[in-house]
Amino acid sequence: MTDNQTVQAYIEAWTHSIESISELVAPLPEGSWNRPTECPGWSVRDIVAHIIAIESELLGDPRPIHSLPRDLRHVTSDFARYVELPVDKRRCHTALEMTSELEYTVIRRARALRNAKQGPEDLVRLPLGPLARDVPYHQLLRIRVFDVWVHEQDLRRALHTPGNLDSPGALITRDFLLPQLPKAVADKAGAPAGTTVVLDVTGPVEFLRTVRVDAAGHGTVDESISLAPDVQLTMDWETYLRLACGRGRPGPVTVDGDKELAERILSNFAVTI
Repeated sequence: MTDNQTVQAYIEAWTHSIESISELVAPLPEGSWNRPTECPGWSVRDIVAHIIAIESELLGDPRPIHSLPRDLRHVTSDFARYVELPVDKRRCHTALEMTSELEYTVIRRARALRNAKQGPEDLVRLPLGPLARDVPYHQLLRIRVFDVWVHEQDLRRALHTPGNLDSPGALITRDFLLPQLPKAVADKAGAPAGTTVVLDVTGPVEFLRTVRVDAAGHGTVDESISLAPDVQLTMDWETYLRLACGRGRPGPVTVDGDKELAERILSNFAVTI
């Protein structure tokens, strides 16, 4: 796949997920917008507000002028405050206001993506407040696919409307998360040198990966099979997604091998912000 084909694949995956969100929330009655999600402190309304806010900022819209309440316990960092401000601003918006703004934002953003002049490697600004940085255009698109698809799944679980677990966004999310497995095993869980950990994921998106920790304590991940790993973790795709994205401690997870090390890995599995 060429770089331009990769960019187009990311745009198509983003379009599929964000339009799925729009279709999902369009018929919701007012009360359903207040349903809690697995994102700490956030309701269905808040997730949709977050998506609107990020896509609007990418369009160049100014951030809203707003003061956050002081009693939001889930807001614990400057980055969290940055993300929370446009979300809190929309907490008084009605269902119609939310769906109308989402639809309008999707239309504008889709047009901007179609007309974009950036090449795949051109540097663009990733708007993350205190974590903002310049990244290649293709990387920004990949991050947006990941964020939108993961939040689509947050909404589906909150609304008991499963779907799209094997969509284009799901496959891009898999490839986004897998390189970060060594961080969970070697860095956060502190697996000792020489450790091998096998991850066997089943379901709509299935894969088998081995994380190896070298003599220097550095972790790598590959597709080769380890016949006698120190730990093997077997779980379904949605459980893996929720663990990697810090959505609580779902299950079931089958553990073979070193139970104490497995527990450390599972307790440090989240690799997202």
